[in-house]
Amino acid sequence: MPAFSLDPPQSAWCAELRALAAERLRPLAEKGEPGHVNRALVAELGQLGLLERLFTSGAVDLCLMRESLAYACTEAETALALQGLGAHPVHAHGTPAQRDRWLPRVADGTAIAAFALSEPAAGSDAAALELRAEAGASELVAESDGGARWRLTGEKCWISNAPEADFYTVFARTTPGAGARGVTAFLVPADRPGLTGTGLDMLSPHPIGALSFDAVPVTADDVLGEIDRGFRVAMGTLNLFRPSVGAFAVGMAQAALDATLTHTAERDAFGGKLKDLQSVAHQVAEMALRTEAARLMVYAAATAYDEGAADVPKRAAMAKLLATETAQYVVDQAVQLHGARALRRGHLLEHLYREVRAPRIYEGASEVQRGIIAKELYATREAAQ
Repeated sequence: MPAFSLDPPQSAWCAELRALAAERLRPLAEKGEPGHVNRALVAELGQLGLLERLFTSGAVDLCLMRESLAYACTEAETALALQGLGAHPVHAHGTPAQRDRWLPRVADGTAIAAFALSEPAAGSDAAALELRAEAGASELVAESDGGARWRLTGEKCWISNAPEADFYTVFARTTPGAGARGVTAFLVPADRPGLTGTGLDMLSPHPIGALSFDAVPVTADDVLGEIDRGFRVAMGTLNLFRPSVGAFAVGMAQAALDATLTHTAERDAFGGKLKDLQSVAHQVAEMALRTEAARLMVYAAATAYDEGAADVPKRAAMAKLLATETAQYVVDQAVQLHGARALRRGHLLEHLYREVRAPRIYEGASEVQRGIIAKELYATREAAQ
């Protein structure tokens, strides 16, 4: 894999994105209500053409967008990422009718998407999900005459953008006892009868909720991909988005590092500037080292995805793991070097300290990423024997 570096157009685009995030997106983010979808912010992302790029660009561009937006406005970054996560299965596996109905609205910011995989008892172990898709007659009238019909019964939990999304990519068990091989992905509009949701009071500022499915009708026209092959839809989506979660983390780490450079260069302490203390200078150097290492791994994984490399699952897991753990470390050290001021409500680092924790859990916790890496390593060894 060649070393990654930005070319001049990419560097200019990242600078433009940071400026847009600071000047046009952050003011809208500040007007949003925590725990709720900020539709004005999503609409502005659409107006700027960034949401459309979710479907026309590769993994590297997705990472560039997420890192650049995260640096200046984490709320805008998250809003963009959640649109992509919820709608990518439709883009990659949807029928022409599904794509025509939803993707233009996602791209212009008028429809909110959500990715509904996790359940109360099946978070990290996604293959153990229990939401049932029970075959049977449906009262829902399909445009076509036929195919299988199901009723979805069960719960989803920890779903970003729930319960305020306009549609959900839902993963349900169509074959009991079949593990990952018995899951089907469905596109479920939010207005389907029997689908209800409640918001959860979480640390993150974006909405996260639980969904209840009470015999929600779905038909063959709602299937994304193939029946009983929905786990592939989920994992394919996560392989694309895990490196970009790492890019989100790198953007936060870089913002924390830059704030620390400014603070330690200007802060008077012990007869000089903080930066003149060797312990402080070495700590800042360590923060920079880890941030750059994480950045390189993120873009190596994204490049591998765009090139169709065989080891994408391993690289994606490595990128997410290293970058999210690194961002936690860098932000924590930045808080320590700033002192009590960093814990004051409204301070950049107080905001980042709250934002940086969740990425180590969602889209596969750090422990899950280590499991994926080990599995892929041993599979490669066995294949070589």
